[in-house]
Amino acid sequence: MPYPAQMDATRIVTYARELIETEGVDNLSLNKLATLLGVKAPSLYRHFASKNDLLRAVNLHTGGQLVAAILEAVKDAPDDSQARVRAMAHAYRAFVHAHPLTYALMFGSLSPELRPDPALLEGMAIPLQTVMATITGEADSLAALRGAMALVHGFAMLELNGQFQRGGDLNAAFTRAVDAYIAGWG
Repeated sequence: MPYPAQMDATRIVTYARELIETEGVDNLSLNKLATLLGVKAPSLYRHFASKNDLLRAVNLHTGGQLVAAILEAVKDAPDDSQARVRAMAHAYRAFVHAHPLTYALMFGSLSPELRPDPALLEGMAIPLQTVMATITGEADSLAALRGAMALVHGFAMLELNGQFQRGGDLNAAFTRAVDAYIAGWG
C-alpha cells in the first residue's frame, strides 16, 4: 500500500479518469478511488478538498490531453494549412471516441464548480487558434476555431449519443463536413 504522502494529484486524477471511463461519473466515489489506489479515502483530501475539486481537475486534465492529441496530429500532418486543420479535426474526433465519458463530463457540465479556470482553457486554445490562422488570417482565426470546434464537437456528440440513425459511412460524412468547412474559409 502506498504511503499517503507519496500519493500525488496527477496519479489520483489519472485513476479517477480511468474509473469514470469504465464505470461512469455517477459511480465515482472517493472511497472507490482510494481502494483502487491502495490508500484510505482521507488521503485523497490532502490533494482535493471535495469530489467537485477532483472532477474539476479531471476536466482540466482531459482538456489538456485533448489539446495535446490535436497538436501531436498537427505536428505529424503534411506542411499544408488545410491538411493541418483536417488533422486537428480528426484527432479531436478520435479523442472523443477514446475518452467518451470524461469528454462528456468536461463539456457537459453546467455546474460552475466543475469547470476548469477559463484562463487555463484559453491558454490551451491559443495553439489551435494559431493553426486556424494559417487558413483564415489572424483576424478571423478565433471565429474559425470556434466554428471548427462546434462542428467537430457537435458531430462527435451526436455520434456518441447514437443520433445518426440513417446509415451511411460516418467517417466519410465527417471528412466531407470538415472539408466543406475548410473550403468555406478559403
